[in-house]
Amino acid sequence: MAHIPACREDLVQLLQPLIRQEGFQSTAVDGVHVVSSIYGCQRNPMIYDPGIFIVAQGRKIGYLGENRYHYDPGNYLVQTLPLPFECETFASPQMPMMGLAVLIDPVMLSELVAQMGYSHHPEQADVEPMASVPMNASMHQAVLRLLQTLNDPLEARVLGSARVREVLYEVLRGPCSGALLQLLRQQGNFSRIVHVLSYLHRHYNQPLEIEQLAREANMSLSTFHLHFKNVTCSSPLQYLKRIRLLKARQLIMQGENNVSTAAMAVGYESPSQFSREYKRYFGAAPRSERVGA
Repeated sequence: MAHIPACREDLVQLLQPLIRQEGFQSTAVDGVHVVSSIYGCQRNPMIYDPGIFIVAQGRKIGYLGENRYHYDPGNYLVQTLPLPFECETFASPQMPMMGLAVLIDPVMLSELVAQMGYSHHPEQADVEPMASVPMNASMHQAVLRLLQTLNDPLEARVLGSARVREVLYEVLRGPCSGALLQLLRQQGNFSRIVHVLSYLHRHYNQPLEIEQLAREANMSLSTFHLHFKNVTCSSPLQYLKRIRLLKARQLIMQGENNVSTAAMAVGYESPSQFSREYKRYFGAAPRSERVGA
């Protein structure tokens, strides 16, 4: 088994000046965030936007269905779809978790794919929406250059986009290229499910029927169920419920909504049903997570 370093000291040194608070923080480059935590966290439901997640110190484990995804100083995570999953964080005040999140820009991805000659590659049958990828030397250097740029305001303004492009280029050269390519295709089963997920994220707070989603995918109901579960590791109804609950949690924790208004905002008609499903999913009642509760 390959040795996994406890931290990437060169990356940690460049991350430390950028960290101002716990959690995700924006940087001078659009679509790039630093992330830190001094707290370990047991398995907890969450959702990421499609992106590349690099851990310089500490470690995380993502759980999607029966699959585990380790991201740590030896491996980075690539997530091509906004899927609800569970995440476990290993961190402490003595060894904080520190990392970087680079969101995937579809326009930049499309340009790179065309320039690299990937645009006519055939569809791959088995592509994974999440993957843990070993951090090789060239990817490490690309991340290092991005962090150096983030620490220089002028360089970030002038070269930031180019540094992000370099990171995405390295990911495209790796084993996740197939999943990234499918994001750009307009046909094929994976692409049809991607289209439905995009539709769900725009309309999650509205009444939705599974038959309607199958029509969006241009699939029969049975075929839609099969391919949806293959991609997301959940049924369409489970996925919709998780999206609604995660969105509601964000509203509640921001402190601007009470439980009833948050429930209605995400599409629930019954606050009591919302509270039951919320507690079942997160392990805590929604009222307990309100700011100041």
